Amino acid sequence: MLNLTYSKLKDIHRSKRENYTDEFSTRIHRSLSWINRAEKDNEDLDAKFIFYWIAFNSAYSELSTSNLFNSERRVYGDYFEKILKYDQKEIIYNAIWKEFSGSIRNLLNNQFIFGPFWNFQNGHEGFDDWEVKFNESKSIALKALQNKNTLVILEILFDRLYTLRNQILHGGATWNGKINRSQITDGQSIISFLIPNFLEIMMDNQNENWGKLSFPVVQT
Repeated sequence: MLNLTYSKLKDIHRSKRENYTDEFSTRIHRSLSWINRAEKDNEDLDAKFIFYWIAFNSAYSELSTSNLFNSERRVYGDYFEKILKYDQKEIIYNAIWKEFSGSIRNLLNNQFIFGPFWNFQNGHEGFDDWEVKFNESKSIALKALQNKNTLVILEILFDRLYTLRNQILHGGATWNGKINRSQITDGQSIISFLIPNFLEIMMDNQNENWGKLSFPVVQT
């Protein structure tokens, strides 16, 4: 499976943007700008992971009617449902079940990117049973793997990757450190493939409601 490059995606954007709303075009433009930046750090896996994650944020983030920032988990689920609905070529499906199945299993079995594990380590109440929750999560993932439930796997996978993202962005990891290499290596390889394909699916289905921008362009 070949990765979609920024150049290819930008060509698609240019060819179709006259049919886009300004808001949708801005969403795509922002996400593409971070994919472009991510491609400039081929040897720096930490940087690639961060920049692809920002591209992901640009693609899915939306303004809530009740609060500026929605629950990440709910927004992920809504976004992934739309992506899978329009994945007519089954690119995401094949990536999850063929190309990255081994890497995904490694991430799902990694307690160090499981949020409740760190809540317990940091002494937060109510997380003494983190290991039970971890095993339950793995059981749900195993069942989803057996049933090839792509939506559930994406939700659990990105929940893990969100913890990894927090570790990096909040200074809880060492740049290019040896301790977290496996999750960084697997994580960035997965999102560097998925995020560009998410963008292509979105650009092919611009009439879907992709939400309102949390930070729209404001003229003053």
